[in-house]
Amino acid sequence: MELGSVLDFLQDKSILITGATGFLAKILLEKILRVQPNVKKVYLLLRAQDAKSATHRFQNEIIGKDLFILLKEKLGANFSTFLSEKLTLVPGDISLEDLGLEDSILKEEIYNQTDVIVNLAANTNFDERYDLSLGLNTLGANYVINFAKKCGKLKVLVHVSTAYVCGEGEGLILEKPYHMGQSLNGVAGLDIDIEVKIVRDKLSELQQLGATQDEIKMAMKNLGLSRAKLYGWPNTYVFTKAMGEMLVEQLKGNLSVVILRPAIVTSTFKEPFPGWSEGVRTIDSLALAYGKGKLTCFLGDLNAIVDVIPADMVVNAMLVAIVAHANQSNYDSIYHVGSSVRKPVIYSDLQEFGFRHFTAKPWINKDGKAVKVGKVTVFGDMNSFRRFMFVRYLLMLKGLELANTALCQYFQGTYLDLKRKIQIVTRLVDLYKPYLFFKGVFDDMNTEKLRIAAREGEVETDLFYFDPKVINWNDYFLNIHLPCVAKYIFK
Repeated sequence: MELGSVLDFLQDKSILITGATGFLAKILLEKILRVQPNVKKVYLLLRAQDAKSATHRFQNEIIGKDLFILLKEKLGANFSTFLSEKLTLVPGDISLEDLGLEDSILKEEIYNQTDVIVNLAANTNFDERYDLSLGLNTLGANYVINFAKKCGKLKVLVHVSTAYVCGEGEGLILEKPYHMGQSLNGVAGLDIDIEVKIVRDKLSELQQLGATQDEIKMAMKNLGLSRAKLYGWPNTYVFTKAMGEMLVEQLKGNLSVVILRPAIVTSTFKEPFPGWSEGVRTIDSLALAYGKGKLTCFLGDLNAIVDVIPADMVVNAMLVAIVAHANQSNYDSIYHVGSSVRKPVIYSDLQEFGFRHFTAKPWINKDGKAVKVGKVTVFGDMNSFRRFMFVRYLLMLKGLELANTALCQYFQGTYLDLKRKIQIVTRLVDLYKPYLFFKGVFDDMNTEKLRIAAREGEVETDLFYFDPKVINWNDYFLNIHLPCVAKYIFK
């Protein structure tokens, strides 16, 4: 594998990015425009009905973010002109044939001009409706591959998945493909066409029964969870992403395709500046709850590895992989981008970082008082957690139920509220348990080969760094990531 300059490769290239309003997509766009202003064109596919709504989403969800502050400072008064020259907004939907493009002239332009496609469109909600996740994460991959085959100049397609398509894997998890119909537990019969039919039939049945929108939503969520668990995946998200990979592998033909599997993506390490993130992401919700004094107990193995990787490193790995695989379909093309092998972090590290940060910089509540955080009670297995839930909440719920009966439903509101909260906690524990006790590490041999090739080639490694070994986790979490997360407490 011989690698040339990433900057030289990007010059005069046209790139189509799907899922353009997503976290990684925005960082990718900013990086390209900032380091290689001579890129020819970036097509941004946004889920939108028309050009007007696409423009609205672009202004509010992409370019209005402080992520682009360095680019704005660099270009000054030329910023808007530069964007109008380099960017084309594409209203569409990857869960539809031809990505939902209705403008035939624009569609032909993209077919004729596109050199690189980066598929970043995804629904990352663990507990999403099955019909929505299947449409975007699975069938979307199919439509992107079909679209790519119509792009005459295409050099490489990058399909961004997740390392957790492995489900509840243990030990060293290899960078290997998933083949059509393959399940994680050996159960035969996984067929994507059948999954689509099951969804359609269930929706039709619910509509005939006159189900409400809330009832349909919950039924679709439960269907996704049950279908995922049938074949060995813990939730709808990773199940539908795994099926998406199966379609990519089956349909790619002679296309040069890269499958990138990031682990848990966190705020930026260095670029465009340290600590940029957006919203509350995965493990950050735990940090926020802890900082507010609302997280007093935790379920999980404190010695388990939590595989985190800064977002700018994921984007850099993506760009280097694009150069490595342009017009090449004979190299290993699955890359785990994470830290569990080269620079592991464990949950007890995160616990310590959180305690130190929020002790030094406590949250001030609405009464003007600093919230004092303490050490969290940790349940190391499900049995101890269930005992805690029984003593703390379920006995109280049973008492309320009896009192309700005796006092003509006087406590009905309190009873239903507590019951709902217990059901929510139980569902969240069920969804996140596989990751709180995760016993796998993600082999990154292919990614290491890519790093070596970058160092030995002409890649600008100061700009396109993606080796987690350079990260000091203590410094990163205390001085970069947790201060970034804490900003969302004060909003």
